[in-house]
Amino acid sequence: MPNIKSSAKRDALQKAANAKNRAAKSALKTEIKKFDAAVASGDGDKAAETYKAAVKSVDKAASKGLIHKNNAAHKKSAMAKKINAM
Repeated sequence: MPNIKSSAKRDALQKAANAKNRAAKSALKTEIKKFDAAVASGDGDKAAETYKAAVKSVDKAASKGLIHKNNAAHKKSAMAKKINAM
């Protein structure tokens, strides 16, 4: 535990930010998993719908700095390949 008041405040802020980032990354992974499940099921309409949501989530995560922009591009490209292969 920090002895200095400002360090304690900084520690509390960091823990809150860490929890928020962890939750956001988890939500992103969930969206991608939903898309993968839709593609695996072979339902084109559901896959297209979840693709839209997943791409939006990836873009939002990249804009907030959760993931790198190249990582976002890589994820979107992989999803596009999967949906085009259906």
